[in-house]
Amino acid sequence: MFLNLFQKTPLAWHQLTKQKARLAVAIAGIAFADLLMFVQLAFQNALYDSAIKPLRSLKADLVLISPQFQSLFSVKSFSRERLYQVLAYDGVKSVNSVYIGMGQWRNPETRIERPILVWGVDPAEPSFNLPEVNQNLDHLKILNQMLFDLASRPEYGNIADAFTTTGTFKTEVNGKGIRINGVFNLGASFAADGNVITSDSTFLSLFNERQPDEIEVGLIHLEPGVNVAQIQAQLKAGLPQDVRVLTVEEFAQVEKSYWESGTPIGFIFGIGVVMGFIVGIVIVYQILYTDVSDHLPEYATLKAMGYSDRYLLIMLMQEAFLLAVFGYLPGFILSVGLYHLTYVATMLPISMTVSRAINVFILTLIMCFLSGAIAIRKLQSADPADIF
Repeated sequence: MFLNLFQKTPLAWHQLTKQKARLAVAIAGIAFADLLMFVQLAFQNALYDSAIKPLRSLKADLVLISPQFQSLFSVKSFSRERLYQVLAYDGVKSVNSVYIGMGQWRNPETRIERPILVWGVDPAEPSFNLPEVNQNLDHLKILNQMLFDLASRPEYGNIADAFTTTGTFKTEVNGKGIRINGVFNLGASFAADGNVITSDSTFLSLFNERQPDEIEVGLIHLEPGVNVAQIQAQLKAGLPQDVRVLTVEEFAQVEKSYWESGTPIGFIFGIGVVMGFIVGIVIVYQILYTDVSDHLPEYATLKAMGYSDRYLLIMLMQEAFLLAVFGYLPGFILSVGLYHLTYVATMLPISMTVSRAINVFILTLIMCFLSGAIAIRKLQSADPADIF
């Protein structure tokens, strides 16, 4: 049947191209539906990717977090004592802590303040798998020194040019003067428009209401060759229930789950994809139904000549296939352009992926074939005797 779909293409092609204005409207409608699905899927993936990227960048074999930790947007602390208890277990090489807080960054040009995510780390040991950060850890040993994320939103100021020109610059965070002595690239997210990394001492001076023994993330480094899953199981069994022991990837999935099911944003993006799919079905159905109605006498003649409903169904599926292809191509091209504009405007990690392109094309085919299957009912009900 699939081969027949292409062997009888000319008739379907002539049916579609007979009224070029109608064909153009159909292509535009399908392209719009595809564009809507592309955009919603891109925003959804950008939400998840940007949210978990900082956590996946942590340098550790296992992490400790509070059981109440849901998102970087609203972090929860736990006692540093739990992290020290981990050192008593065989196979644990070292531990270090990470503070996380939302500070107020003052744009050095406009003097306007804007929230920024502040990471407080131990400058004596790398906490991130980011070469740019690890190469500049010595700068953080001096109080009030910071590293700035160049992939942050431009509202923080023209930091790249300022740093390139002078190699350093001053501004304020939480009303206190700080100096930027290094840069890195991590990226904005829905939780934070930008990031800075500083030492644990500087962090505590910026957030003077914080207690030094209350941390947000504990990083656990294991001896080479040990079984990570086995050590994780031992820590889960031995430590009190006021902490969770996770791998870095499991920690990232905690963040993803928060945005996926703990907020309405993930649901809204999913609804957007469904709405695009439904819009496409309605548009294609209207085009195919109108085409069948306009050519009902011709179809009745074919049936009177002995052509089966199966033959007519194949022909209608050909039209649906051609509409899917012709509508998908402009939708794909427009989406690539829109992705670029969105990335420039928001700094979110939005780009076309092969898997997304394939998935939307499959959805487009299903959308058009489903519309054709619904429209064929009008054709099947046509009786040559009634028409003539």
